[in-house]
Amino acid sequence: MRRPQTVRALEELGRVRLSPNFFMREFLHSEIAVMSGIPNQPDDPDLAIAAGRRLCEMLLEPLQATFGRIGLRSGFRNCAVNEYGNRHGYNCARNEADYAGHIWDRRDKDGHMGATACIVVPWFIDRHPVSEWRRLAWWVHDHLPYSHLQFFPKLCAFNITWNERPVRRIDSFIAPKGCLTKLGLPNHGGDHSRHYRGFPDLQTFVSPDTDGQSRERNRARDSVLR
Repeated sequence: MRRPQTVRALEELGRVRLSPNFFMREFLHSEIAVMSGIPNQPDDPDLAIAAGRRLCEMLLEPLQATFGRIGLRSGFRNCAVNEYGNRHGYNCARNEADYAGHIWDRRDKDGHMGATACIVVPWFIDRHPVSEWRRLAWWVHDHLPYSHLQFFPKLCAFNITWNERPVRRIDSFIAPKGCLTKLGLPNHGGDHSRHYRGFPDLQTFVSPDTDGQSRERNRARDSVLR
């Protein structure tokens, strides 16, 4: 697919179904793009779609199946939108640092594909204060093949990243700020269920494809969590 240059072409991109409950269109919205007038379509739609599908199927769909409807705060940003956001202090990382993050249509410095979305879990904020963000973080850590989580004070929103080579790191701007866990720390492995007692069990999500790709992705998820 080429970079959309017309309204109809952009509509077609928006209709791409990333997973049963998510379409590309909802990830293209950006307040930065709206207010700056910079179009937020990908330069490489095929790469953005491929990365977005894995983000949705491996992380967002299981979260929504388990906790109910999740809210999307931000998703895809192209290089121009992200650079503008970084330059004007709108909480966007440098482009090179956000490749395979919010910039889905670029691979990271090691050549790996990835994608990030910032989400809110209403189930959690209806039951827990933001200060208990670590409960949700440890639940995700124990159940999903994320690469990076980054928590924010407003609504306990958090960036959740899928990557072909997951780093399995959790950071937070909510106290206690900094790194909660990463590979090599003593708290990284093992069972953390004491932190999230009363949380629902993971609801297994299987995409209704017919070529076995979902089974492959589920095996990949399980290998990350071992």
